[in-house]
Amino acid sequence: MLKHLTSAALGTLLLAGTAVAQSCADGKTLAEGKLTIATGNPAYYPWVIDDAPESGEGFEAAVAYALATEMGFDAADVVWTRTSFDQAIQPGAKDFDLNMQQFSITAERDKVVDFSEPYYTAPMAVLVRGGDGIDVSMEAMKALKWGVVASTTALPVVMEEISPSASPLVYDDNANVVEAMKAGQVDAALFDLPTALYLSAVVLEGGKVLGQFAPDESANPDHFGMLMTEGNPLKECVDAALSAMKADGSLAAIEAEWLQQATGVPLIQ
Repeated sequence: MLKHLTSAALGTLLLAGTAVAQSCADGKTLAEGKLTIATGNPAYYPWVIDDAPESGEGFEAAVAYALATEMGFDAADVVWTRTSFDQAIQPGAKDFDLNMQQFSITAERDKVVDFSEPYYTAPMAVLVRGGDGIDVSMEAMKALKWGVVASTTALPVVMEEISPSASPLVYDDNANVVEAMKAGQVDAALFDLPTALYLSAVVLEGGKVLGQFAPDESANPDHFGMLMTEGNPLKECVDAALSAMKADGSLAAIEAEWLQQATGVPLIQ
């Protein structure tokens, strides 16, 4: 009898949990019953595989669908759209509920948009045109000519932690930094580790990920958050879903599946 009562009680609890999930985002999304998620144009490996977020393959695509499920949405109710990085971080109304594009959470950005709790803490990695003969040391880093993207956290890391001998050249996006590296204008650049691995393998011929800075050793580690319109009532629901995914290990499992290739890059001492 006790067994039957316990099963019934568990069933009631499960139904209650489902109801909570289903009601979590009610009336808080752009389109009722739909969750509109933005990514980059294009979106790159390992965040999205083959520029197809609807496949659910790639770290951010997989997190997006797992989050949607946790919030009570079916996979068919996830709607994808595209934005540029700079467009998304501007103040004002958005055409998405959430945007996942490796946005670092910063105090300055948080004044004009909202961020979820972090879903990934990314180590910064050094990408060079050719790694032969370059030591993985801070002394060697100082002698390199750097390129940085002005709107990312790479600039303060280069200026404050590396403090190179020559002033870095500043660009408006990652693509222009890579083109500058191809042209021999700069020797090195900082990217989050998964992006650096992709660029070295696919985009920059002869490129190499020289080393990484441990995120837990940095005074200001690079936390990625989902971007939302300032004051978005959906934030509480998103944060609750992320907390549940951290607690049950599902977020860590997705990271292990899609970002495990990031291991093996030496630390810069």
